[in-house]
Order: sequence, then C-alpha cells, then structure tokens
Amino acid sequence: MPQPVPPPPLPITWRPRRGRIVAYGFAVLIVLGAVVMAIFIAEPFKLADRIAIVAFGGAVAYVLHLLGRVRVEADDEGITIVNAVRTHQATWPEVLDVTLLVGDPWPRIDLADGRTVGAMGIQGSEKARARRATAELRALIRERGEASED
Repeated sequence: MPQPVPPPPLPITWRPRRGRIVAYGFAVLIVLGAVVMAIFIAEPFKLADRIAIVAFGGAVAYVLHLLGRVRVEADDEGITIVNAVRTHQATWPEVLDVTLLVGDPWPRIDLADGRTVGAMGIQGSEKARARRATAELRALIRERGEASED
C-alpha cells in the first residue's frame, strides 16, 4: 500500500510539463514557419494571401495555447480546473473524490452534483508526477472537503 501523501500548502497549481513544452514549442515553430512562408512564397500570391498564411499560423498557435494552458489550481476556497475549452470551479465541499486509473489520460474529479470532470492539468502520461499530484489533490479533498475517510 502506498504511503499517504500529506496535503500540500495552498495555493498550489498542477500543470503538465511535457504537454506545455510540446504545445508552446510547436506554436512557435508554426508561427515562425508561417511568417517565413509568407515572406518567401512565389509571386502569384498577393499581400492578402500572405496575411492569410500568417493568420492561419496564428489560429493554429491559439489552439495549441488552449492545450498548453491546462492546469488544476487549489486554494482555500476550492479548486479550479482549467481544461482546453472550459474552466470548472468547485468549492471544497462540492468535491467528492479524484481518481486516476492506469491508462487514463488524466484524473477524473467527482463532484457532489453528480458530474465528473476531467482534469487535463494532470497528465497521466507523466506517470510519477501524475500519481503524486493526484495523491496530493486527494489529500486536500480529504482534509478540506466532506468526502468520506475510506
């Protein structure tokens, strides 16, 4: 049986390491590539075409930013789960449990209203970090929430 993890001091933010590096790294490469392409593209392409190429690169970079900004924040009031498209907030009494099964892409947080929210800010692919972050979040839920002590 794994050792119980003490709750971390608040506020705390969990973010994926590799996911951020990949998302923002590719965003920079795509924008730079779009700018270089717009500068050196052949003559039949006009200014509007060149602007469209850079704008498309910017749009792809924005989507990558949405993936790179994911995080889970915990403070004295509760937790904030920032996923790619939506942000969820819950106070500590609303949070029942967090589970991360082997092979899951990210943990699931069970809320008192029956919803289950994926927490993309803790990436299951970062195995040891994900287990540690999930254990810390579970300890905070046990300490501050109204979840059962089983």
